[in-house]
Amino acid sequence: MFSSATFAFLDELAANNDRAWFAANRDRYEDLVRDPALDFICAMQAPLTGIAPNFRADPRRMGGSLMRVFRDTRFARDKTPYKTNIGIQFRHSLGKDVHAPGFYLHVAGDECFLGAGCWRPEAAALGRIRDWIVAKPERWFAVRDQPEFRAAWALAGDSLARPPRGYAADHPAIDDLKRKDFIALAPLSRGEIVGGDLVALASGRFAAAVPLMAFLCAAADVPY
Repeated sequence: MFSSATFAFLDELAANNDRAWFAANRDRYEDLVRDPALDFICAMQAPLTGIAPNFRADPRRMGGSLMRVFRDTRFARDKTPYKTNIGIQFRHSLGKDVHAPGFYLHVAGDECFLGAGCWRPEAAALGRIRDWIVAKPERWFAVRDQPEFRAAWALAGDSLARPPRGYAADHPAIDDLKRKDFIALAPLSRGEIVGGDLVALASGRFAAAVPLMAFLCAAADVPY
């Protein structure tokens, strides 16, 4: 799957992020980045079915679990055309975009990690998560503080500076109610990416995040 040559290509792309260089090196991109990523996605299909039956490992070259290499630069100050990381998301079967509940793998020269949860959910979805925490605080605390989860994952993402409108400032879960992202991250080393056991490692970490994902699915009223 991934190799040290994958990281070398990503580093080269970061130093030569232009269309002419990418066109000249497209075969290397396919051999060192795209194809290993698709192999990983295929290998995750069986374990993911056991861990999270309503989440999909889709190995299509376009429109599947592998996120596109092209950056959306329409409203960005940074106009470099290509992402210098590998992004793989295993979304819920009912999810339409990266903001839906999902499991995630990020591979880049400067940082590698696994992710689980909802990244920047739209306002209605974010409200449902917050309301579910208010309705089920004991369940949320059990999920958040479960030893197996905390051993592998840490909650991350952006938060509001003040309590969101309509929620009591003294609620026991107010720090979590301030969250704009409901994601957890688990760091990975380069050695873990290229070491040959990435599928088993990712499967084990994802399994530890099942209570979080089940809670978020319940908040969204979709089957886990």
